[in-house]
Amino acid sequence: MMVAGESHFLRIPPFPRHRALALVREGVGVPCDPAALASALVEERVGGAFWAPERDPWTRPRDEDESHWVQGLRGGGECAAAVAERIIASGAPHDPFTGAPMDWIAAVRLLGCWRRLIEANRAYAAIFGIAGWKRATLDALLWDGTGPVRYRMCAKGLRGGDLALAWVARSSAGLEAELAALGVRRGEIEDGLIRSNGLGANCVPPLSVIVDPLGSYIDPTRPSALERMLGEGVFTPEVLARAAALRATLVATGVSKYGVGDGAPCLPPKTRRRVLVTGQVEDDRAVILGGAGCDNRALLSRARALEPDAELIYKPHPDVEAGHRKGRIPDAEALTHADHIERYAPIAGLLGEVDAVHVISSQAGFEALLRGVEVVTHGQPYYAGWGLTRDLAPTIARRGRRLTLDELVAAVLIQYPRYLDPVTGLPCPVEVLVMRMAQGQATMDGPLVRLRLLQGRLRKLLRI
Repeated sequence: MMVAGESHFLRIPPFPRHRALALVREGVGVPCDPAALASALVEERVGGAFWAPERDPWTRPRDEDESHWVQGLRGGGECAAAVAERIIASGAPHDPFTGAPMDWIAAVRLLGCWRRLIEANRAYAAIFGIAGWKRATLDALLWDGTGPVRYRMCAKGLRGGDLALAWVARSSAGLEAELAALGVRRGEIEDGLIRSNGLGANCVPPLSVIVDPLGSYIDPTRPSALERMLGEGVFTPEVLARAAALRATLVATGVSKYGVGDGAPCLPPKTRRRVLVTGQVEDDRAVILGGAGCDNRALLSRARALEPDAELIYKPHPDVEAGHRKGRIPDAEALTHADHIERYAPIAGLLGEVDAVHVISSQAGFEALLRGVEVVTHGQPYYAGWGLTRDLAPTIARRGRRLTLDELVAAVLIQYPRYLDPVTGLPCPVEVLVMRMAQGQATMDGPLVRLRLLQGRLRKLLRI
């Protein structure tokens, strides 16, 4: 009989830098129907070294012991049930993220998710624009089981028909032309929408990433995988229930893109309609591509024109406030339109005290939707055009399907991004990362982060 632990037939792939304990350990597991387990194993094609193309017993049987188990499972009937019974008797699965006992079928489904992630990464011949400080967390999300992640500095060696990924804002100016000349297709990679406990501008490594083989979700000029999910996707009752629960958790905990904000009231009681205007980084691609020509000054003036009697609160973008990015409006100028400038209150708290939010293409608009706040878009963000926002920019012809809020959340936060558990270093469901952030277990500190914080303070002092 097999021993539980790393030698078990069901084990965690060797993701770079992961720190998790074994999936199956000594003990008696949760009771499971052997036939159901055998069926799940065959459906997900997990067990043995399924992550390694040259050793995968489901595709290239080389390890006699593991291949024997797979042949038994594929045989069906009593043979498959007998193999599953031996697996059940050989240990107890535990949730790698919580350590709690885990259902056998749930363990198989988790391994299946990892298999799909690993296999998806094999489509990319090269990845450009990933800074070294990001790789500590992104390696596990981009690993394809064949060796080190294929980070590249130049396109040499790529061939026509290859598919590459690029963090466009951090890639060389000539990369696009170089790839096009070779006939290499380009997808995009960028920060996820629940990113980290801290700013990317301060070199805090991302705990989520978006990999899109079609384009970028922030670019309304061409399709993206997210837009396709939203426009054509079928959302099962199960994923919609997850979306509703996730939305409730995010609101209750105050978790947002850059950490956890206190949802407690932070403004005086309202005496009239109150509107929040959120500034953005003006040289960010989200504004350049999806801003429809609107900048922070135009946003403020337009919001005042549309809300002449409202209490207008302007919140500058945190990266701009940190002293790293473009988009600052002098206070005296901002106050010609806004009643108040709010720098310090967390967005989660502010959204609980306003009637509406005006944005260019800010993530704050999406977070406002989660809380049932009216959203007015002056640009063309990914969440506009689906019947959930008041959109002032030109309509995007590819959009127009009317979605529920939970359908939007299911695509945007559950199906589209990839997430990393900061405790175990394993790819994880979004709920695990949200839990870590809410519990204060997602801090990613280091010398570079501290240096960037110091640089930002110095820039602000010199600016003053």
